[in-house]
Amino acid sequence: MESAFQEALNLFVRWIHVLAAIMWIGDSFLFMWMDSHLEPPTKDRGGQPGQVVGELYMTHSGGFYEVIKRKFLAKHEMPATLYWFKWESYTTWMSGFLLLFVVYYLNGATYLVDADVSATFSTAQGILLSLGLLIGGWLVYDNLWKSPLRNYPKALAPFCFAALVAIAFGVTQVFSGRAAYLHIGAMMGTIMTFNVFFRIIPGQKAMLAATRAGTPIDTSHGVKAKTRSRHNHYMTLPVLFCMLSNHFPGTFQAAQPWLVLAVVFIFGAGLKYLMNYRGKAGLVVWASTLGAFAAIVVLTSGRTLAVASDEELMHTATSFPKVYNLVQEHCTQCHATVPATLKSAPAGIVLEQPEAIVKYAPRILHMVWVTRAMPFGNKTGMTDEQRQTIAAWVVQGAKMTAAPRYEVSEPTPALRGEAEALYATRCAVCHGPDGRGDGPSAKGIVPHPTNLRDYVWQESISDEDLHKVILKGGAALKKSASMPASLDLEDRPELLTAVAYVVRQLEDAKPAEAPQFERTYTPVVSVPKSTLPPAP
Repeated sequence: MESAFQEALNLFVRWIHVLAAIMWIGDSFLFMWMDSHLEPPTKDRGGQPGQVVGELYMTHSGGFYEVIKRKFLAKHEMPATLYWFKWESYTTWMSGFLLLFVVYYLNGATYLVDADVSATFSTAQGILLSLGLLIGGWLVYDNLWKSPLRNYPKALAPFCFAALVAIAFGVTQVFSGRAAYLHIGAMMGTIMTFNVFFRIIPGQKAMLAATRAGTPIDTSHGVKAKTRSRHNHYMTLPVLFCMLSNHFPGTFQAAQPWLVLAVVFIFGAGLKYLMNYRGKAGLVVWASTLGAFAAIVVLTSGRTLAVASDEELMHTATSFPKVYNLVQEHCTQCHATVPATLKSAPAGIVLEQPEAIVKYAPRILHMVWVTRAMPFGNKTGMTDEQRQTIAAWVVQGAKMTAAPRYEVSEPTPALRGEAEALYATRCAVCHGPDGRGDGPSAKGIVPHPTNLRDYVWQESISDEDLHKVILKGGAALKKSASMPASLDLEDRPELLTAVAYVVRQLEDAKPAEAPQFERTYTPVVSVPKSTLPPAP
C-alpha cells in the first residue's frame, strides 16, 4: 500500500511539475523573443521621452496583437488589471522539490548515492549535500551578481560558467551519474525561481509602488530584473537537458560526465541565442554551438556496438545459462512480474523468462555493456567480467542454448533408492518431496527455494554446476547460503551423480508452445572424478 501511494504521488507531482515547467519556459521563450524583435515606435505612444522601448505586431489564433513595451508606467497609465507571470515558476520549483524528496530522499536514497562512485558517502551525507547545493548555489550566484563584479559581465559570466562546471565535476565524484545531472539541474532551477521570487518580482513591485505614490521611479530595478530574467532564459535548455537526462544513460554514464554537462551548457545557451536572434547571431555563436553539439556526440558515443563486437568479445567464453543466471541475480530485483523494490518493472520489461532475455538482448547489451547504466547504481555488484559475459553472448548471436549435461546411464535400483532417500532427508525439507520448492521450511527462507521442476531452471544449470551445488551448497554458485553442503558425497561420486539424476527426473515436460533450447555441446560420455568440484 505504501509503495502504491508513493508511485501515485510520484505520478501526480511529476505531472504538475511538467505542466508548470512548460508554462514557465513558454513564457520565458515568448517574452525574450518579443524583446529580440521589438521595433522603434511607428507612432506617438505618449509618455515621457525614452519611456517606450519598442512595439511589435503579431498574429495568432485568428486575431492580431499590438504589443508595446515601456520601461515604466506613469501614474495615469496604471491599468485596472496587470497580469503577473510568477506562479508558473513557483509551482515548478515546489513540485520539483517534492519530486526530489519522493524520488531521491525516500527509499534510503537508492537513486542518490552510488557505491561505485563513492563507497564512503552515506545516505545522510548525500541528502545534506543535495540540500546544500540548492541553497549554496543560490547564495553564491546571488552575491556574485549583487557585487561590483556585476559591472563586468563579460568576465563574471565565464567565471560563473567555470564554477558551475567545477561543481558538476565535484558532484559526479559523489552521486550516481543520474542523480548528479538532476541535482545540477535542480540547483540551476532553484537559482531561476529564486531570481523570480527575490529579485525580479520585488524589483517590479518597487517600481509600481513609486508609480502609485507619484514619486520618481528608479528604473534600475527594471534593469536588474531584466538581467536576472535573461540569466533564467539562457539556463532553460541546459536545465531541461538535466531533467530529461535520466532517459539517456549515454550522457551521465559517459567517461567524463561533467565534461558532457559543460558542452551541453554551451550548446543549450548557444542554441537559445540562435533561436532568439537567428540571422543576427555572429560566426562565433554559430561555431561554438555547432562545435559543442559535435563534442556531445563524441563524448557520449561510449563503447559502440562495433567496439563491443571486437575480437575479444567474439572469443569470450559465454553461454546462455550463464547469462540467464546473471540476469536473474542482477536484474530481476526490478525487472520481475512482482519486483522486490518497485511497484512495477521499469518500462514494463520483465526478464524472468528466457525468451524475454533473448527478445531484449540488444537493449540489455546497451544498458549493461555500452553505457553500464544497469544494474542501477550497480547495487547488485555486477563485475566487469560478468558484464563481458553478457555482452559476448549478445554479440555471438544471443542464442538460447541449454547448459551442458553429462551423458550418464540410469543408476542401479539400489543406488537410485539411496539417492532418493538422501533427497528425502536433505533436500525435501526445503524443495518439497516433488521438488516444487514447497517443503516444510520453504516459507521461512528468502530467497524462496528453487522449483526443481521448472524446465527453464533445468535447462539453465549444467550438470557440473548441479554437482557443485549439491556437494558444496548454495554459496558455491553464489546462491542462498541457506542451502547446506553435502561434503560427505565427495568420496562417493557415483552417489553424487545419482542424486543429480534424481533431481533431473523431477523436470516437468515443456509446454508445446515453450521455446526450445538449442543443444550445441557434445555430452560427456562418463563422469570422471576429475570433473567433480575439488574439496575445499
